[in-house]
Amino acid sequence: MDNQITIRHLSNHEEVSLLNFEFSKRYPWYTSNDYFYKCLEENIEGKRVTLMAYYGDTLAGCCHLMFTSDYPYFKTGNIPEINDLNVFPEFRRKGIASTMFDELERIASKRSRFIGLGVGLYKDYGNAQMMYNKRGYYMDGQGIVYNNIEAKPGEQVMVDDDLLMYLIKPLDNEL
Repeated sequence: MDNQITIRHLSNHEEVSLLNFEFSKRYPWYTSNDYFYKCLEENIEGKRVTLMAYYGDTLAGCCHLMFTSDYPYFKTGNIPEINDLNVFPEFRRKGIASTMFDELERIASKRSRFIGLGVGLYKDYGNAQMMYNKRGYYMDGQGIVYNNIEAKPGEQVMVDDDLLMYLIKPLDNEL
């Protein structure tokens, strides 16, 4: 099955246009045409790696590795962050996310002993939560955050995509 999956690094404006087209086609709420241009710029600058996954000849999703996380614990620990995993619904359960993760973990292992990611806490993130656990990611011990700010006891936060638990995974490397 893996021979149908191809991973490419975002490298040009045509790929940005393809990402914008595919995201707007599938997700009516997606309107940020400059997001992937910013990602391309950060790829060129070496701040981020954006992987595009193809199933056969069709774009099936993308994912990012940010070398400097916005999450304070990762930022101070120089832990690269996997960010914004998206496999289009019709391509899920084909090993695409795992293939992208294999590549991102390989890239991160050249720079760090750990890799991390944030995951939402409500039911829509259930499949991702289970996948991360199976891949060896575990809670970083810092509690939950809202917009990357610690949610403290007694405070109220909105349960939405900005309420996250961050996870880490040790990497096999020779650093």
